[in-house]
Amino acid sequence: MLKAERLAFGFPGRTVGEGIDFALAPGEVLCLLGPNGGGKTTLIRTLLGLLATHAGVIRLNERALQEHSRKEIAQLIGYVPQAHAGAFAYSVNDMVLMGRTAHMGLFASPSAADRDAAGRAIETLGIAHLAGRPFTEISGGERQLALVARALAQEPRVLVMDEPTSSLDFGNQVRVLGRVRRLAAQGIAVLMSSHQPDHALQCADRALLLGEGRAIALGAPRDVVNPESLKHLYGVDVRIVETTGGVHTCLPDYALRQ
Repeated sequence: MLKAERLAFGFPGRTVGEGIDFALAPGEVLCLLGPNGGGKTTLIRTLLGLLATHAGVIRLNERALQEHSRKEIAQLIGYVPQAHAGAFAYSVNDMVLMGRTAHMGLFASPSAADRDAAGRAIETLGIAHLAGRPFTEISGGERQLALVARALAQEPRVLVMDEPTSSLDFGNQVRVLGRVRRLAAQGIAVLMSSHQPDHALQCADRALLLGEGRAIALGAPRDVVNPESLKHLYGVDVRIVETTGGVHTCLPDYALRQ
């Protein structure tokens, strides 16, 4: 549903990355890994049409992205940005309801169906107890969950998440990653960026490793998330350890020497 072909991306007058090729299918989770400054957020903004491509093409449902209207893109792609404090004291319920904007006419008020969709998203993320609270007065982790709910309220076919677990405690990280897998099982294509290689190993079907704007590797996490590629990306020594039950995880090399 979402495809990049020989994509170069960046800002006006400055190319950040190039040579990006991937196709994201319905029901697939693709995890974008890379260090700070590696181009992850800039690539995501380009895939959303918020930044112009420098070369290559982005396709959404086999049509070039620029052939879609902003409303069509919003109906097909849900976006979860990195957590932010927010400037206005909207309630959590109203923030999530804003996800229905792409399905509403100009100057239209939310319908009962819109409110039901927002309510389902809030229940799905387990934040019903926050529905009446001001978005500006809840914790960073709770705000991130509300942003995920807002994207789900759009009922998108593609969900793009920019470091969705960055401000979450361990329990909420597990809940969000579990929700990602369940959304994929429902046929939604998910692209998520992360600083945690373990997230790719635990919940992704494929991983795209991005360093200095270039694709270092693309493939099944167990094939491409390895000590050599992580050393290339992050400049640290790690080992991939298989735990009881066949689960793979990354451990710093020093932790295994003690």
